[in-house]
This record gives sequence, structure tokens and C-alpha cells, in this order.
Amino acid sequence: MNLRNLVEKMEFDLIQGNLDVDVESLTIDSRSAKKNSLFVCIVGFNVDGHKFIEQACENGASAVLCMSDTKIPEGIAGIKVKDTRAALAFVSNEFFSKPSEKFRLTGVTGTNGKTSVTYFIETILNSVDKKTGVIGTVETRINGKKFDFEKEGIHIATSTTPDTIELNMLFDKMIREKADDVIMEVSSHALELKKVDYCDFDIGIFTNLTQDHLDLHGSMERYLDAKARLFKMCKYGIINADDKYSDRIIEKSDCEIVTFGMEKDCDFKALNVEYFMDKVNFDVKFKNNLYHFSLNIPGRFSVYNALAAIGTAVKMGIDIVDIQRGVSLIKGVPGRIQNVKNNKGFNVIVDYAHTPDGLENIISAVREFTKGRVITVFGCGGDRDRKKRPIMGEISARLSDFSVLTSDNPRSEEPVSIIKDIEKGVKPVTENFVSVPDRKDAIFKAVGMAEKGDSVIIAGKGHEDYEIFADRTIHFDDLEVAKEALEELDL
Repeated sequence: MNLRNLVEKMEFDLIQGNLDVDVESLTIDSRSAKKNSLFVCIVGFNVDGHKFIEQACENGASAVLCMSDTKIPEGIAGIKVKDTRAALAFVSNEFFSKPSEKFRLTGVTGTNGKTSVTYFIETILNSVDKKTGVIGTVETRINGKKFDFEKEGIHIATSTTPDTIELNMLFDKMIREKADDVIMEVSSHALELKKVDYCDFDIGIFTNLTQDHLDLHGSMERYLDAKARLFKMCKYGIINADDKYSDRIIEKSDCEIVTFGMEKDCDFKALNVEYFMDKVNFDVKFKNNLYHFSLNIPGRFSVYNALAAIGTAVKMGIDIVDIQRGVSLIKGVPGRIQNVKNNKGFNVIVDYAHTPDGLENIISAVREFTKGRVITVFGCGGDRDRKKRPIMGEISARLSDFSVLTSDNPRSEEPVSIIKDIEKGVKPVTENFVSVPDRKDAIFKAVGMAEKGDSVIIAGKGHEDYEIFADRTIHFDDLEVAKEALEELDL
């Protein structure tokens, strides 16, 4: 593509060279630059891309997009803009010929429930023979098959929403695979850092908002503002009316709103809810009619996730009878209230809950079907929002019968120091806890003390198969370790 055609519709200053150069690829990593690349200088939290212009040009870049007066090698086109993140979103969209306009795009945002909602919608769509793409925390799938990033030469550096260039590459791939619908998780980071600017969202979904990511946003107000950006970018908003921030999200929205919930008046309201160990049954009141649903995943929060998917499917024009059937086909999401099968007479459950609200939801859900004690294993991530540590400690202390405090990706912090922060919320509530810094030992401890009728919750990592320390990252899978601990009981 000619550089002129790529940038002519945005505001910029040509500071060097001319626009009549070829651009065959985009990159923000100087090491990935090659012949005829456009190198975009992003100012990150730790690295300033402007410092790597020379390296990018040595590797073949034909043009540089920057936002400060900086030296650019002779013969290289230089373009200056006010905000390279916004410009990156624009040129990525143009380079891949506005891919998100060629399918129906649904974005899911919120602190908890994003992954489950994308899985639920995917299942409903697949049940009516729609071809789908899903982008999210656990994996990316195209028509039900896990996408092989390495094979396709796409590098994904973030776990929830890919960076702008990679995201548009995925969209382009999904078009070639003839996807009718793409459902993606949209993180607050992606919204704040403009990764999804120029994405043509048809539907936006708001699940909930609780304390998380304040290390990036600084305050709940800024966190809310980041989430609300999605609803200025979509045509229809599907909003959880029961969330205390829902009115604020609606106020900040520029789209048509549909609401769902279990408590307040809303467009899709769940009634007559019945909770079981392995499922939940409920009715949904919609336009003065009552429709029955059966979901094979337990918990109150699962009802909210299902309501979000049901409301979305109706807005997509899917017949309510087909939606009922689609919901009945939904299976569990990896690492989300995932039961570890055993013959010991007690439950062992792995869940991704890593926020105060997520932890409260999973403990409350498990409490609904547990006859004995609820034993909760959890920790808090290092180099992340420290304010939530005692809050999560208080929640586990109040709702569990026993808590095992441990590590969860301590990163550069000392695990013991993180646990002490959690203990500040536990100690005023109960003495029924123990601190075990080694996560494997903690899981073995909890499983070893469980008796018939009890439930052991292993919270925080879910589908993740690694643990991050200051000097290394090791393989660690809660599901695998839980199975090891259960096998040891047979010895």
C-alpha cells in the first residue's frame, strides 16, 4: 500500500521525505521491522519507541510515524502526529481495509464474566449454523477451532485484547474464514490505550464493574470512563441493570440500550431461579412473556452471563426458541467454576476469580450446593492493585469456613509480603486460615484437609498454566496440581 493512501485521511505533519513510498507491513517493534515496514513509535510504560527508530530503519522500515521531534535516518519518510496510539489504530484499520465492517462485531467488557459471555454467545450462534470468531483471555477460536498464532506468524503480547495490529490481522483472517460474527473481550486496558479505536462494533456488552486494574487507571472513575468508551463506539448496548455502575455507563453511552438483570426492572429479567450443584434453571421475562432456560453451569453469576448472551442473541435477530436450545448446549468454560472429578465425596473447583467481586461470586455460588465446609485457596498478583488484597482477604474470611492464603503470580514482589497484605483483611474476621506461600503446598494443604461434603475452591489462575516470579516463569496448572493432590490421598 502507498503511504499516502494510508495516512491521507488523518491529521499529520510530513517532517521528512515524501508520501510516495510503499508500506507492506506495520510494526511497533523495531526488531520486527522489515523491508517497507511502517514503524510506529509508541510511548509505553517502560519503553519509548522513539529510541528505536534507527534500529527499525536498519531492519528495512521505509517510513516512521512519531509524535515528537526526533532524528530519522536520511531517505526515510517521517510523519508526526499528536497521538501515535490513535494513529496506529487508524492506519491498522486502513491497512487491512476496515476488516471489522465485514462481519458483525460484538464486544464484551466488564470486570468479570467477559470470557464466559463470549463462550455463551458463540454456542448460541453455532447452534443456528453461524460461523464465528472469538477473541479472548483463554484462547482465540475461528469456527470452533483454536487459532494457532505461531503457525500464522502473529505475536500476541497481551492476554485479553490483542494489540492493534495483531487484532486487525485476526479480523482479516476471520474474514478469509468467512466468519459471520466475531465476539471479543474488550479490556479496559484496550479501551484506555485506544487499541480498539476504529473497530466497527455492532453490539457492546457491559457485565459489571468492581475494583481491579487501578494500577493502570488510578481510580474507579477513570476505570469506569475506560469501560464506557465501548458504548460510544457501538450501535447497541446490552447492560447489566443490577450493577451499581450501570446508570453511569448508560449516561455515558451514545447507543441504543437493552438491559438485563435479576433485581431491577429491565428488558430481560430472570425469575424463578433454581440452583443446583451442576446447573441452574430460570425463567426470563421478555416483552411480557416468560421463557424457560436450563444452563448446565451452576451459580448466580452464571445466570447474569446467560442473560447477557440471551439479550444479545435476541438483538441479533435469533428466534427465542433457538436461543433456549442454544443455552441448553452451553458447556463449562476452562478454568471457570471447573470441577475436578474425584471419588472422595468432596468437591474440588478451579476458578479464575482474581478480583473481590469474582471471589465473592465463586464462594457464594459454591456455598449454594455445599453441605459441609467451603475451603478457599487464593492469593493476589504482584505488581498489581494492592488495595484489593485486604478486601479479598475479608471476603474469603467472611464467606469461607477456612482460607488458605498463597501466591498468585507474585512477579517482582515477595510472596510473603503480598500474603501479609491479604492477612490484614482476614485477621479481624476469623482465625480459620493458614498462610502457605508455595502454591502447590497450599493446594495440597486444602485438598488434604477436605472431608466428605466439603468444597475446595482454588481461585485466581483458572485456565493459566504458568506462575510468574521475579526471576523466572514456571509451568503451573491449578487443575493438574489439584489432581496430584487427590491422587496422593490414595497413597
